[in-house]
Amino acid sequence: MRNKKKIVISLLTVVFLLVLFCVWFISNSLGPVSSSSAISTFTIAENTSTKEVLNKLEEQQLIKNGDIAYLYVRIFHPTSFYAGTYELDASWNTTTIVDHLSNEDNVLHDTVSITFIEGEWLKHYAEKIEEVTIVTADELIAYWNDEETVRSLMSEYPFLTEAIFNGKSRYLLEGYLFPDTYEFYIETTPEAITRTFLDRTLKYYTEHQNDFDKAELPVHEIFTLASIVQYEASSYSDMQKVAGVFYNRLNSNMPLGSSVTICYAIDLEKGDSWKECEYNPNVDSPYNTYINLGLPPGPILNPGASALDAALKPAKHNYYYFMADVCGDGQVYYAETYSEHEANIAKYLTCY
Repeated sequence: MRNKKKIVISLLTVVFLLVLFCVWFISNSLGPVSSSSAISTFTIAENTSTKEVLNKLEEQQLIKNGDIAYLYVRIFHPTSFYAGTYELDASWNTTTIVDHLSNEDNVLHDTVSITFIEGEWLKHYAEKIEEVTIVTADELIAYWNDEETVRSLMSEYPFLTEAIFNGKSRYLLEGYLFPDTYEFYIETTPEAITRTFLDRTLKYYTEHQNDFDKAELPVHEIFTLASIVQYEASSYSDMQKVAGVFYNRLNSNMPLGSSVTICYAIDLEKGDSWKECEYNPNVDSPYNTYINLGLPPGPILNPGASALDAALKPAKHNYYYFMADVCGDGQVYYAETYSEHEANIAKYLTCY
């Protein structure tokens, strides 16, 4: 009898502990993703199911667990979501977010959606924003190039480092405005716009923290190299190979010799003749990688995920030269020696 009582007590203890664990697990899964405020926009398309909405919330790191949230909504908190764009805070718990999305009054109005593509300059971002919001391009550029402002953001965005303030960068935040599609209020501020960009950059940086920690180059140089790679190559495979070429040159104390840095130095738009970049290798600029060793003082454009990935994980090879067949199909040819490189030029660059 005594043994049976012990077994019953043991079983009840196990059940009790399991219940406690389940309660803790569910409570934790429904808790906030962040302990600090991090506001972002979230869009629900027409005819999106509850399950899809909750999974998307998890993907955007606004809730911890879409599956647990779905069970919670189905069993304890039945509701309907309204289509539209919302402003959510990652410090809110799942219940608060569900309630917010269930109130049609919370749908944002007077907002605009803007897509920023990889490889655009900071000034072009500012011009796009000026077209559809009350913030002017000049206001934004001044904000993005104000040292006190950028320093005030460093504690929240660890990818912004002291290396940015080298006295030679054209724009302090060039290269750090992650290309993506964003929703902005028409009546907004430079700070709100900037944080929207930097929050997205932070997401990439956090997801690749280990790669940044292991990289040969410091963070600012990774973003700088990625911007050059973004301009020089189109496919991810070529981005990795081109990044490998530049690492080989850096490690051999060779000039990078990238004509795309000349484009930035002479402020040449991509739509202008690319030959102007090739014909000005002696332009006096800290961005001229023909006459200055190492990387330029900062990024020359805003790179996307593929270019950043390539800068973090370059291909390993013995190539020191490359050229794109701009006269033909754009294929990139690589060479280990300068004589091989010259042979590629003679063979493929036949249009000028």
